[in-house]
Amino acid sequence: MIYLLSIPLLALLAAGCTRPGPEAAFDTYLDRLARPLEVERPRFERAAIPRLPRRAELHIELPSTSLDTLDFLALTGCEVQITIGKRNSSLGRMASASQRLLLDLEYLRLAPACIEYMDGKGNAELAGLLRQAHRLKRQQLPARIFLATLAGPEFRDFWRPPSALGDYPGNTSSAVITALEAIAADSRRWLAGDYSADNAQFELQLSEIGKGDGGELLRALAMQASWLATADGLFAARAAEGPLCAPRIRPAAADIVPNVVRKFFVGDIQPWSAAVDRRQYQLLPPIRALETALAGALPDSYQRWRDRRDTLVAGWSAAPRRHVQAVQTLLAPCGGAAPA
Repeated sequence: MIYLLSIPLLALLAAGCTRPGPEAAFDTYLDRLARPLEVERPRFERAAIPRLPRRAELHIELPSTSLDTLDFLALTGCEVQITIGKRNSSLGRMASASQRLLLDLEYLRLAPACIEYMDGKGNAELAGLLRQAHRLKRQQLPARIFLATLAGPEFRDFWRPPSALGDYPGNTSSAVITALEAIAADSRRWLAGDYSADNAQFELQLSEIGKGDGGELLRALAMQASWLATADGLFAARAAEGPLCAPRIRPAAADIVPNVVRKFFVGDIQPWSAAVDRRQYQLLPPIRALETALAGALPDSYQRWRDRRDTLVAGWSAAPRRHVQAVQTLLAPCGGAAPA
């Protein structure tokens, strides 16, 4: 008995046999190169993506201030009384890192007026406690910003690699870039002594960052570099057999390979590669600006991860240039320039 499969089912089965997303274009490209070169495709090795250190490794223990045991009623007449009350409440003690940062910013903004008020009332002891707390919170501010941003859950989500790229980077938006730029700018302003903050806006910006595509970007760059390294290995395997062309010898591959490169690399892969490159230069600068502003507060574990991330990104980003050089080297004995 013969069973006929419907067209939709056939399409589904065919799709299941191909690589998803942009990897399909790289897979096709390697197949088309391997045939005329008559060499076996090298083993594909996927580059590992650096994972953000564990939460415990990014934690910074900050000493408490005298405000934690301060008599709330002693601050009557000061606007900062409400801030300290919120900080010392049960909810305040359980507050997230972002909420703790916002409370500290509120204290830094309101405390000077209360210190002046207490000095005017002759309450030098209380004014001294408030002044001491203000000094300590100002010193802790870089660490507070780090804990609320780069070490926070939203940035951890931002850097989490996806299981698949889909149509990345075509499915991205500018919202996360706007949020990153805003938080970097606000952090520099806070560190310069302007402690004003829009609490709701800050939390919305963090939420937008949590939906961002840092992990997708790293995976895309790593995937591209892995596939092109495999293609370069294909050329190396062919070069090990001797020059592609020799006097009076010009194999068909000398003409087929440039056409394959033009159609499948220049035509299919490079537009996607250029879009990924543009996304990199949109996403990473505001993150690096924030990291620079908080340089003195970054734990060693974060610095090591950042340095490894940047080293890998630089190497992965150079993969298309390395591949073009490999094509040119292979075709040089044939007297024809490879596609740019």
